[in-house]
Amino acid sequence: MATNKHATIRYHALDQCFSNPGRKYYIEDLIEACNNALYEYTGTLDGIKRRQIFDDIKFMESEQGWSIPLDKVREGKRVYYRYSDKNFSIKKQAINESEANQLKETLSILNRFKGMPQFDWMEEMLVRLESTFNLKTTINPIIDFEQNPYLKGLNFFSELFNAIHYRKVLNVCYQSFKQENPIEICLHPYFLKQYNNRWFLFGLNETKNSISNLALDRIIEVNEVNKQFIENEIIDFEEYFDDVVGVTVTENQKPIKILLQISNELFPYIESKPIHGSQKIKERTSESVIIELTLQLNYEFISLVFSYGEEVTVIEPEELKTIIKTKAEKVFKNYI
Repeated sequence: MATNKHATIRYHALDQCFSNPGRKYYIEDLIEACNNALYEYTGTLDGIKRRQIFDDIKFMESEQGWSIPLDKVREGKRVYYRYSDKNFSIKKQAINESEANQLKETLSILNRFKGMPQFDWMEEMLVRLESTFNLKTTINPIIDFEQNPYLKGLNFFSELFNAIHYRKVLNVCYQSFKQENPIEICLHPYFLKQYNNRWFLFGLNETKNSISNLALDRIIEVNEVNKQFIENEIIDFEEYFDDVVGVTVTENQKPIKILLQISNELFPYIESKPIHGSQKIKERTSESVIIELTLQLNYEFISLVFSYGEEVTVIEPEELKTIIKTKAEKVFKNYI
């Protein structure tokens, strides 16, 4: 859990203590209350120190906090804490400067999604938040998410998302790269997945009685069909892609062992961003590293290996060596 979330939990725990006129809260009691509150949220005892509580109180008393009206009542050598105004609570106050800054940062991040059809609801929410809290975000963005605003098919996203959520059968007019003319597919939609800046729809193809994978940028038209929706009782999409790179899964095909020789120049990038979850080092030499992968051969994986050029050599299987060699020969012929 983020540190600022911990702080928020402590502030509200302290506020509850200060608001209770029926009990005297000494520093030890405040520490215990904060630790108990954190335990309820995290399940662990972080062991808050006295200094942290004093810093929290100082912040809550400041203008950046809530300017709390706190009495520090000395009783012998000890001090207990409570609000001088019995009706005061930070829950009743407007957001403070720190909260406003955090909200501004959040709005700046959320603004990156404006214009995306799946987040069309967000634009109204942003306007309401900016208006309510006077938080117009004019600062330069400090974060950017990879996206392609020119990608076709995004206009179908919300409709497809809703069809999955509400279990609606769809008739999809689809133009595959491999076919000359578009085809009609009766689809029971189950899942949306993004890969390499493209979105893909997965569902039961009623004609084939198997799972189909449709790229949104190849969809021409979508219409709802008045049919009984067939529930997905077979595929767990959290595990469906475990044996592949990308989105192309071949049913009943077992993953195979693949050995790749990676140059020392490229390997740091492969190590920091693994090709696949099964990746492990088999051998190191002065010039290269051999890695082992266990997965299905598919278009996305082959394209990825080929994109590394001379920095990667396929050791096995022979099938993959032949594919990469053939592609390389075709590229070579283009420059003769």
